[in-house]
Amino acid sequence: MAAERPSGPAGPDRGPVRHHDPGAPLACFTARVLVVCPRCGGRALVAPRPGVPAPRYCTDLLFQPRRLVCGGCGATAEWEARADGSSRVGAVPGGTEDPFFRMPLWLQTRCVGRILWAYDEEHVEALSAFVGARLRERGGRRSTRAMCDRLPVWMKSAQNRAEILAGLERLRALAQRSSPAGRSPASHERNDRPRPYRILY
Repeated sequence: MAAERPSGPAGPDRGPVRHHDPGAPLACFTARVLVVCPRCGGRALVAPRPGVPAPRYCTDLLFQPRRLVCGGCGATAEWEARADGSSRVGAVPGGTEDPFFRMPLWLQTRCVGRILWAYDEEHVEALSAFVGARLRERGGRRSTRAMCDRLPVWMKSAQNRAEILAGLERLRALAQRSSPAGRSPASHERNDRPRPYRILY
């Protein structure tokens, strides 16, 4: 996602002037997912297992074997796509739980009366570029699951821009924390599950 920033001093929104969205789906941001550790409650990382080939398409990330690792207590867990006959059922991204282990996301905060969440720092930056832009441009050929197109109305509203950008700043700060004491109170909430549909490969 490309964005042009103002050349002068940053304004109160501190966002880019223009944002060009190529139509990347949410799956593109699932390479790294920061979650609450199921054992100690600190920050854990969900990522493809070591040695897994790089995905050809970002949607391939939803089928790659995953490993959850907590640097604090050493907890680990493994995930693989479920077989359904000759097909594999991939993870479904979206909501306040990670797509693979269904653990609460580490990056969550209350914002505009709702829960603002992201998978990792890269996801936060992509959201910030979109929300902060005063001019939003869309690419030509687009996926029907383009992340920016599917953001809720409250995140696209200009009247919420300043509050959402402040919420994203809180997510940036959360990304730097790892102890159970640094966890967001919002990370206990699980009221934003994705719609039930299956991704087959």
